[in-house]
Amino acid sequence: MLVVVIAVLTSACTQAPVTATPTPSRSSTPLPPAPETPVPTALTPLRGTTMMVGAHNNPSIAAKIDNHVAARPQVGLETTDIVFEELVEGGLTRYMAIWQSTIPAELGPVRSIRPMDPDIISPFGGIIAYSGGQERFVAMMLDAPVYNAIHGQPDTEDTFFRTSTKASPHNVIVKAQEVVAQHSDLAPPAQQFDYGNYVTPPTAERAGSPLAAIDLRFSLESPRNWTWDAVATQWMRSQEGSADLDSTGAQLSATNVVVLRVPVTTGLGLPKTELLGSGEAWVATAGSSVHALWTKGSALDRIQLVDDAGQPILLAPGNTWVELVPEAGSVELVAPATP
Repeated sequence: MLVVVIAVLTSACTQAPVTATPTPSRSSTPLPPAPETPVPTALTPLRGTTMMVGAHNNPSIAAKIDNHVAARPQVGLETTDIVFEELVEGGLTRYMAIWQSTIPAELGPVRSIRPMDPDIISPFGGIIAYSGGQERFVAMMLDAPVYNAIHGQPDTEDTFFRTSTKASPHNVIVKAQEVVAQHSDLAPPAQQFDYGNYVTPPTAERAGSPLAAIDLRFSLESPRNWTWDAVATQWMRSQEGSADLDSTGAQLSATNVVVLRVPVTTGLGLPKTELLGSGEAWVATAGSSVHALWTKGSALDRIQLVDDAGQPILLAPGNTWVELVPEAGSVELVAPATP
C-alpha cells in the first residue's frame, strides 16, 4: 500500500503585514464665528450721547440752584446735562439745572421758585426740587407736569437737609439719588435738542465762525464769560472775573453754550424771563459759533433752534448751558487773535 506523505514547509521569508489604507480626514480649518447681534443703541435724551437702549430709563431731576457767592461752590453742577441761567432780583442770577444721564448723590443749594420756571421745566417732566417760594409762584409750578419736591414738606423730610458748611439760606441740599429712586415710575424726559454725529457734524463746527470767548452781562452785577479751551475741547466758565469752580475745585465747563436774548418783564413784582415767543440766539460748539433764531410756542414745547437759513441747529453730544440773557443785557462774541 502506497502512503503519500505531504510535507508542509514554512517559508523562510516573513510575509509583509497588510496595511490599511487611511481614510482622508476632514479639513481642520475652523469655521468663521457666527456674527454677533448688534446691541441696540439710542441717544441719551439730554446729552445726545450714545447709550444702550433702556440704559437710562430714570426720570430727570431739575433743581433751582442758588448762585449767590455764599452758595458757591455748588454741589453737583459738574454732572448736569443742561443748565439754564436766568436773571432774578438784585441783578443776580440763579440756575435751573437738570440731571438725567448721571444723578449725583447730592445737589444744591436749592432756593425758591420764580415765575419763569414752569415754562423752562415743563418739557422735561420728571422732578423739580426747590426750597419753596411765593404762594402764587409755587401754585404755578404745582400746575406744571412735574413732581414738586419742596423743602419742608413731609415727603422731603428725609431727602432735604441743611448742610453745616454753608450759611442759611444758602445751605439746603437734596439727596438726589434717593429722590429719583422714590419716583422711578416717572418717565424719562424727551429729547430737548438736536445733535450732530460723525456723519453730520454739529452746525457750529461745520458752518460756524471761529470763536475764542463769549462775554455776557445779565446786569451790572452779573458779568459772565465762556472761553474756548482747545486742549480740553470745552468751553470754560468764569463769572465776575474769576474761574467758576465746582465742588471738586475744577472749573465748570460745557460742550455747548446756547445764548438766547430774552425779554424780561416785572409785572409780577420780580424779573420774569419771557420764554414763550422767539428771539435772537447764538450757539457755540467746538471753538466756533453760529447765529440762530430760538422759538418756543408753549410751556410744554421744547426750545427750537434754527440757523439763518431756517435749518435745525445740531449741537455736539455733551452737556449744554443755556444763557437767558436779557435784551437789556449784552452779548459779545470775541474772535480768536490774529496770528
